[in-house]
Amino acid sequence: MATLSSASASLVRTPTHLPCFRSNHGKVQSLNRYSKTKTTHLSINSSLRMCSIAASDSPLSTSMYELSSKKVWIWTENSQVMTAAVERGWDTFIFSSQNQGLANEWSKIALIDPLFIKEGEIFDYAGERVATIFQVSTPSELKKLHPEAHHVGNVVIDLLDWQVIPAENIVAEFQGSKTTVFAVSKSPAEAQLFLEALEHGLGGVVLKVEDVKAVLDLKEYFNRRNEVHNRLSLTKATITQVHAVGMGDRVCVDLCSLMRPGEGLLVGSFARGLFLVHSECLESSYIASRPFRVNAGPVHAYVATPGGKTSYLSELKAGKEVIVVDQTGKMRTAIVGRVKIETRPLILVEAKVCLSHTLPTFEFATIRMFISNSIFSIGDATLFILLLQIDANDQTVYSILLQTAETVALVCPHEGNRTQKTVIPVTSLKAGDEVLLRLQGGARHTGIEIKEFIVEN
Repeated sequence: MATLSSASASLVRTPTHLPCFRSNHGKVQSLNRYSKTKTTHLSINSSLRMCSIAASDSPLSTSMYELSSKKVWIWTENSQVMTAAVERGWDTFIFSSQNQGLANEWSKIALIDPLFIKEGEIFDYAGERVATIFQVSTPSELKKLHPEAHHVGNVVIDLLDWQVIPAENIVAEFQGSKTTVFAVSKSPAEAQLFLEALEHGLGGVVLKVEDVKAVLDLKEYFNRRNEVHNRLSLTKATITQVHAVGMGDRVCVDLCSLMRPGEGLLVGSFARGLFLVHSECLESSYIASRPFRVNAGPVHAYVATPGGKTSYLSELKAGKEVIVVDQTGKMRTAIVGRVKIETRPLILVEAKVCLSHTLPTFEFATIRMFISNSIFSIGDATLFILLLQIDANDQTVYSILLQTAETVALVCPHEGNRTQKTVIPVTSLKAGDEVLLRLQGGARHTGIEIKEFIVEN
């Protein structure tokens, strides 16, 4: 079932960036590498999108996740760093004016866009100025930096002293400006700081490193932020059994972000199926709401983390990241601020899934299109669809244990614009109720999904 869903979903995926390396003949040319205009040159700068839940969807969503382009230039003399960067879609490199030979050598290997530093300015291969460099070490130097003073499309700042406050001041000063501000970063941690300053972040970073790992780590950071552009596929699951099981050590996960109605964490006893456990953001007569908290379940349970990984709830601690998901599958990352483990009474919840719920409409359409274009007869096609439905009678059981409390709830399926309840408290949960489930591969090694035979009960 999961395999079929994954296979059909792959039919609609868009291709990823493919790095370009020169053939031995050296005849492959970049169409816009020798651009004569600043505007055209800027359009070819390497960029990755950092996206998430739109700000209009919730006043609590942060602006750093708005759809925006973040550029990355690489400043290095290490050929291995160059190779790693190009393979990850970053092909703009900065060289000193004395390193023209190195730029020419690398241009024979890969399709790169070399930029050259000369007397505080950055020029492209054709000699056109594309950026101005500013070294900032005092408040007076920072005050000289404002949009009206420069007409070139890029400004590169090298912060020699403080970093956080100057970066925030620059973001505020240049908001709404057509100028793209880069910051020289000597590590992925510095780059992240600049890209997230005042939520919006600077327009880009110049990663000045001689270590391949720095490139890999920065790309991993972009990947984590990039995945929130996608919606997770959530499935309707029907509750089959609910009963008390006794005492256990349950985990409350307190985040550094506020959650809104419909949002929570994906948690389950088995990685193959994670339930959407709601936050404590709803008002109650007996206790104040805690919109930063999810009463997630016992210490053994899995919780979804960025990169398609999982962690045990017992492994979470301050500073780690988890995925916050809403009813429609929109997701964003959040930082764990605190974890509380206490002994509480637990309730076991079990559910099953109908196959027709696991495949979105477009996937059924894909299946039918495949059948109609194949050598199958109409009778064979009908049998194929029937087999899918018959398999729905033999489904895996998915389970989760949760604290027995009115403030602990599972999220219900989202039915378009129809008005219906968002959550069902576990104290009111009964057989036949529908909740949301995330189906995925069950075999895990250190939280990473792997392909192997596994039986879990």
